[in-house]
Amino acid sequence: MATTYKTFLNNDVTTTRTLLHESVPVTGTILSGTYGAYQSETNVKTYTHGMFASVYDYPHLSSSANHIFDISCGFASTSALSQSSPTTASKQEQKINIYNQMAQMLVGHDVSGSIRKFDQDGSLGTGTKLTECVFIPFSRLLVKDEIKKGSFSLTLGTGSFDSPFAGGVKTISDYNGANDFRVNSPAGEYGLLLSGSTASTSQAVGLIYYQAGVCVLTASLFYKKPGSRSASEWEGGVEMTDAAISGGGSIEQLFTGSNINAMTHAVRHRIGNISFNNTTELNSTIYFCRANHNEFNYSANPTYLSGSKIRVKNVSTDAPVTYMTTVGLYSADNELLAVAKLSEPLKKTPENEVTLRVRLDY
Repeated sequence: MATTYKTFLNNDVTTTRTLLHESVPVTGTILSGTYGAYQSETNVKTYTHGMFASVYDYPHLSSSANHIFDISCGFASTSALSQSSPTTASKQEQKINIYNQMAQMLVGHDVSGSIRKFDQDGSLGTGTKLTECVFIPFSRLLVKDEIKKGSFSLTLGTGSFDSPFAGGVKTISDYNGANDFRVNSPAGEYGLLLSGSTASTSQAVGLIYYQAGVCVLTASLFYKKPGSRSASEWEGGVEMTDAAISGGGSIEQLFTGSNINAMTHAVRHRIGNISFNNTTELNSTIYFCRANHNEFNYSANPTYLSGSKIRVKNVSTDAPVTYMTTVGLYSADNELLAVAKLSEPLKKTPENEVTLRVRLDY
């Protein structure tokens, strides 16, 4: 136990913040094909509630399986797809509830208390709204603290349903996300997902929420011929060569006539590679422990003395010598809070001064 204490001054303590990044690739074969045929993959788990499906990197019953992401879909009650008399199989109420749940969490409420809709340009103004969306929340195991801005990329097959990637792919990315992101979300920072390598918001086809780890795609991405629908929100997005999603059915037919599981399976069938860099935020407090020439030259260890004489002195006129091995950080009432060990003993005499850098990470 220490008997001599030294108080830190303001210039003896500083804080730092370090961002550690890890590349996360999700190959298309994991999404559809590695562990079975379409809609029977053992690494894709569906639930009796039918609200979403979960994708794993191994068969989900395996103890080695890691959860990668969930996938679901929904539309706003004001969408052109909202029907006054929906079929029982369409799960319209659930789709509206999912949209509202995601919008409430990621976009928030307006001044009247109503849930905002997703904005194509992220301005929360009167611009184009994304009222029919596919949602992909990634596992916290992969995202860590957040997705690195400007690193997200997703490819979609534009070919026929049987061979979605034979006809080419469309790449969706948060182009220039590191410099052009929004902060008006209750879930943190987010960027626009663009269909091209420019910063034009007219090419925005979705949103990526960095801290929440959620990807939002507009359903119009999967539509074949924009312009034939009456609702304006269906006329944006990316035109695909063949948007027949499942057995000749369109994305609109899936949204209005199928349950959520069928919808998520069909969309997942067209998703190719997904890649991004995750981020781990490492916060540190650094303490500079300074031992001046006239400090810490004596040890409180009983073995330091022999017959009331300092063991390391041969004659009385020799300077005292100590060897530093440990640094203790104490509270204001001298309670030991942290201990730092040196890799080897460090010699300390009245002829030298020592500054030890102690870092606490959290």
